[in-house]
Amino acid sequence: MASAASNGGGSRPLDVITIGRSSVDLYGQQIGSRLEDVTSFAKSVGGCPSNIAIGSARLGLKSAVVTRVGDEQMGRFIREQMLREGVDDRGIVTDAERLTALVLLSVQDDATFPLIFYRENCADMALCEDDIDPAFIASSQSVLVSGTHFSKPGPYVAQKKAMQIARQNGGKVILDIDYRPNLWGLAGHAAGEERYIASSAVSEKMKTVLPECDLIVGTEEEVLIASGESTLPDALRTIRSCSDATIVLKRGPMGCIVYDGAIPDDLEDGIVGDGFPIEVYNVLGAGDAFMSGFLRGWLRGEDHRTSATWANACGAFAVSRLLCSPEIPTWPELNSFLENGSPHRALRKDEHINHVHWATTRDKDIPLLMALAIDHRSQLTEIADALNVPHERISQFKRLAVAAAAQVANGREGYGMLIDERFGRDAFFDAAKQNFSWIGRPVERPGSRPLRFEFSQDIGSQLPEWPKDHCIKALCFYHPDDEADLKWEQQEKLLALYQAARKVGRELLIEIVAGKHGPLDDNTIARALDEIYALGIKPDWWKLEPQGSEVAWANTESVIQRHDPLCRGIVVLGLEAPIAELEETFRACAKVGAVRGFAVGRTIFAGAARSWLAGEMTDEQAINDMASRFEVLCDLWLECRNTMNAAIGE
Repeated sequence: MASAASNGGGSRPLDVITIGRSSVDLYGQQIGSRLEDVTSFAKSVGGCPSNIAIGSARLGLKSAVVTRVGDEQMGRFIREQMLREGVDDRGIVTDAERLTALVLLSVQDDATFPLIFYRENCADMALCEDDIDPAFIASSQSVLVSGTHFSKPGPYVAQKKAMQIARQNGGKVILDIDYRPNLWGLAGHAAGEERYIASSAVSEKMKTVLPECDLIVGTEEEVLIASGESTLPDALRTIRSCSDATIVLKRGPMGCIVYDGAIPDDLEDGIVGDGFPIEVYNVLGAGDAFMSGFLRGWLRGEDHRTSATWANACGAFAVSRLLCSPEIPTWPELNSFLENGSPHRALRKDEHINHVHWATTRDKDIPLLMALAIDHRSQLTEIADALNVPHERISQFKRLAVAAAAQVANGREGYGMLIDERFGRDAFFDAAKQNFSWIGRPVERPGSRPLRFEFSQDIGSQLPEWPKDHCIKALCFYHPDDEADLKWEQQEKLLALYQAARKVGRELLIEIVAGKHGPLDDNTIARALDEIYALGIKPDWWKLEPQGSEVAWANTESVIQRHDPLCRGIVVLGLEAPIAELEETFRACAKVGAVRGFAVGRTIFAGAARSWLAGEMTDEQAINDMASRFEVLCDLWLECRNTMNAAIGE
């Protein structure tokens, strides 16, 4: 007995449907604290089946989840995050009468992980037989059921129905024993960390499930509870007497053992995958990552040793990081680790792996970006001062710019905004109501050289207050021929910003303007980027000034590809160039695959700003004037890009 794929079913629309728990996990961010002392939390999707659905999707499987969530913000968060992760959400039922489950967790030390389940009459435990759609279940190569959801009559019947439908349609049934004593009513609310309490009632119920399974996965404690036995050899043999399933015994840092057929006298004689010795940071969620890795192999026809190796590696990632589902590796990340290994026992400290993880788990692809930049401060204050207009008026003008961009975007993807914090507070609120693909905000003090941050040089303390989807933008007047002291100072500032951005999980755009402080040749910008990459900085985006030749663009693109092929790409800035001049730039840039679009400001808003601040334009006229200019540039970029794509046959 090898793998699920070897027995058919691989051509179905879905690889796996997971069934059961779906919660919002709130992880304490103060490591080494009691849960009583934690002051801030990181939010993520949790619950064994939901974690596995996300993990298997990250590893390239087509996954779905059947569960219930509340008709409130936390329930919508789960559904939206599932979609962002590529998980099919058709099996998620919105329960108007119950709240989404919550879990509070902390890392007190490397052996103590307090957690509290808020699951009284929660949505996912109301899963019922009617929530199981036979056609949906039949569309999957397999279904995964979880132990916790056999603890209540309604979810028990629902999961049994799904198992029956799967088997009737030639699908495979996977059991994650997933034993949490207090979710079976065997321990108090404060005992969420408790992993094993013997219970004949639990064991008898689990035994009704075992005969219908093709794959059974559990820790030593979970195997004991599923069998009702008190020793591991007896437990495995009892499970074998009930089921012909492949049994996977998880053994924490010792990896796992896979058993097909009879249980050997020496339990070590099972199939063992490669292990990965790492530092344990947080064991919570390790089993879900493990299962995701095993399923990637088992459902795609790999031998058990390969599946076990992938499972062990995924589990190693999870225990070396803080959260559950957000920490499960992606397929490129897993392959990079298996091919190259890591010099770090604590994988969370491996910069290369962290970058691959970051870049392959971004919320969405943005292959096209046309942004209206209204993050200017000094230019607008100069206009206002010349007209003797209060600076407060600038804030209102920026709201008009958002309205203009939204008018052009009209809800379509590929449009964005650059807005500053100093004058753009209300504009940010307006932009949040639009469907912009991207919103950026600057951190640099206008015109500073060497680079300085605008409000405080302690940039890390500012970023946690930003919305998660706001991209940091830093303009640096950087020339590779600058004096050494100046270059060092600017590099240190950029490095501090990059490290802060990664720490708090915000994307970073670095804008390099070299032409104002030295000559530009075909290698100037490429050299500048090469020096910044050499520091270990890998921004998500570059914003670059127009370059005069195709060779210069090719050199720039080559540097990016060599250092970071996962970079989102380049947007071109305008420098208040007239539209005719930008057209020439666009036609040259469109030939460069790394260039995704533009972020232009003064070419679009300068005239309207002067006229509106002077009282010579109404709000509507200013909006229409900026919208028309923005639309011209967008149409021009799309035309250039489409012409180039047609020329190369895309």
